[in-house]
Amino acid sequence: MDSRIIKAIAAELHITEDQVQKTLDLLEENTVPFIARYRKDATHGLDEEQILFIEKQYRYEQKLAERKEAVLNLIEQQGKLTEEIRTAVMACTRLSEVEDLYKPYKQKKKTRAAEAVRKGLQPLAEFLLGSVPGDVLQEAGKYLNEEVQSIEDALQGAKDIIAEMVSDQAKLRWHFKEIIQKEGILATKLKKDAKDEKKIYEMYYDRREALRTCADHRIMAVDRAEKEKVLTVTIDYDHDRLIEEACREYAGNLPEDRRQIVRDAVRDGCERLLFPSIENEIRSDLSERAQKASIEVFSMNLEKLLLQPPIKGRTVLGFDPGFYNGCKLAVLDETGKMLAVDKIYPFRKNGDVEGSERKLLALIRRYGVRLIAIGNGTASRESEKLVAEVIRKNNLPVSYAIVSEAGASVWSAQEDARKEFPDLAVEERSAVSIGRRLLDPLAELIKIDPKAIGVGQYQHDLPVKELNERLDEAIMKCVNRTGADLNTASEALLKHISGLNSAIAKEIVSYRDEHGRFTSRTQLMDVKRLGPKAYTQCAGFLRIVGGEEPLDATAIHPESYEAARKLMSQCGITALGQPDIAFHVKGSDLGIDDYTLMDIEDAIRQPLRDYREQFDGALLRSDVLELSDLHIGDKLSGTVRNVVDFGAFVDIGLHDDGLVHVSRMSVQRISHPSEVLSVGDIVDVYIYEVDEERQKVALSLLPLDVLANRNKRHNDRPKKKKPAPKQATMEDATKRLLERFGPKHR
Repeated sequence: MDSRIIKAIAAELHITEDQVQKTLDLLEENTVPFIARYRKDATHGLDEEQILFIEKQYRYEQKLAERKEAVLNLIEQQGKLTEEIRTAVMACTRLSEVEDLYKPYKQKKKTRAAEAVRKGLQPLAEFLLGSVPGDVLQEAGKYLNEEVQSIEDALQGAKDIIAEMVSDQAKLRWHFKEIIQKEGILATKLKKDAKDEKKIYEMYYDRREALRTCADHRIMAVDRAEKEKVLTVTIDYDHDRLIEEACREYAGNLPEDRRQIVRDAVRDGCERLLFPSIENEIRSDLSERAQKASIEVFSMNLEKLLLQPPIKGRTVLGFDPGFYNGCKLAVLDETGKMLAVDKIYPFRKNGDVEGSERKLLALIRRYGVRLIAIGNGTASRESEKLVAEVIRKNNLPVSYAIVSEAGASVWSAQEDARKEFPDLAVEERSAVSIGRRLLDPLAELIKIDPKAIGVGQYQHDLPVKELNERLDEAIMKCVNRTGADLNTASEALLKHISGLNSAIAKEIVSYRDEHGRFTSRTQLMDVKRLGPKAYTQCAGFLRIVGGEEPLDATAIHPESYEAARKLMSQCGITALGQPDIAFHVKGSDLGIDDYTLMDIEDAIRQPLRDYREQFDGALLRSDVLELSDLHIGDKLSGTVRNVVDFGAFVDIGLHDDGLVHVSRMSVQRISHPSEVLSVGDIVDVYIYEVDEERQKVALSLLPLDVLANRNKRHNDRPKKKKPAPKQATMEDATKRLLERFGPKHR
């Protein structure tokens, strides 16, 4: 392995080179979850994100090294490779930098410069840029032929070559790009005949913002508006200043008779080729940055959503609201097994409200329902009122929660849903999904395409491959941190377990259907397709409760069973599940490392501990809230439904979620809402503003007096004058670009 790459990765993560080396060695034979959970001694406790970074970065650096080698070989084949070019290429840290350096030597499609070179005008261009004495017109006359019929044509061809040379100059490109990024303005204008009926992009109709301060979500909005032909987007900066700087470098010391010719060529190269190329590159960089940020936000939100703790030991009624087609009801036992389905029609024209209440009450009493999961779609708040009224009238020991139903209809139409419930209509399956989302969010949401769950921002504008890869990583982390019950886990859940795939997951379910419950982890070895290697990777993440081996119910890996038994024996422990046990045995006495010892001790204390228990559960309610009930400054509890770049949407029990803008989240300045909130958090919020006409509510995490005092302190702070931007200059004149990358190297 390349020691230079390992050293760079170690510096980036602030870890040792040995950690990187051992992690890369482990990745050759093991999965990321297995390494993070069961090889902590080798990695010194690196988590999944750090291991993933090492894996991706090493792959990128290998690709970069291969491309550098290929570019150097291609330039050498042209006989133009110098030690200076080699040094510049080897110093590159990004693929785009390598491509910029290779650009002057790359085989081009038909361009004005390429055509001029074909006509033999390259020497004339070199003459114009050089200091060799001679009359320009006489020199140009030497190149007249059938294709070049006048001196003007010859000079124009030479100027085209110089213009492309300016555009291809990597150092000049990087220098100008840096200036534009620092000083440029992103300007947006409403297009003529643009269609934006809902005025979604109104704030961008005439907007100017410094490139260096453009927020990612605004970049995504501008990109989408431009794509929808609503906006015209440009980058404004001082073109003339940059052109003059380039002219000084290329024409500053030239004889008088050729100086203006070269200046004209440089201006043309900047305006026609270099500036548009840099602007496109900057826009592309901004979009790529914004897309990566959006993917990370989506991944983070999905992870938090999947890690919401399950509600155990309760019978749940899934309530899928609707108007004309009625409300679909599904009663589920504590394991998610369907007990009954029904429909009520309280909200359609001439609907039967009293009959609906009686049917709902009958289901609650017959099956001992203690919790109702109400979908947050159409007729959600009307359904909430109905449920709250039944609870109040009959003094029932029942709570309800509003549950996101995003993706429920997607799952209901899938083949797996049809196989499980062949006799149910699609909408009835949706009620089952809604109920299960309270019982075990991970087990239910894992069945659905993450893009249908609704916790992203601008997700349809994101690169599909990168988005899917990152969401798969988030799912992988959540599933393996939580583990799975081998006897109840679905195929959809099992395929994300370390070492397993869709085919093996299907075989496990088939084996279970044929032979009944697994009673031991070792039975996994009897499953087709699951060999010794896959068993090693997956065994610790698959739990068996009530099996032949008590340790099978824990996160202890079978490879450590002997050490676990020795530890229990030496400490006089006869059974698992004693939180107050004091251990006094060293790992070295058991032949294991300290990381493994700590994990075994934790598993013995709490064998059935669920990783998700550390997070907030669903917010349970028993009464409704109306917009008219709200007053500025009121304190309420709510559930965070989505976190985006500009704030977070919180369900406080109204028809639509309220928005907590990022500026109302903390006394201290924060760079992103995720520093304060996560999807699924239960938070106290304060009513900041109520818009009754639009039925919108603005919220604050801070009490309004605290918010006002913070704003006052900020406004009273003396304003610092911004220093005038410094005049950007090129490198020292003794290292002029022309001398470095001029004609002699071409």
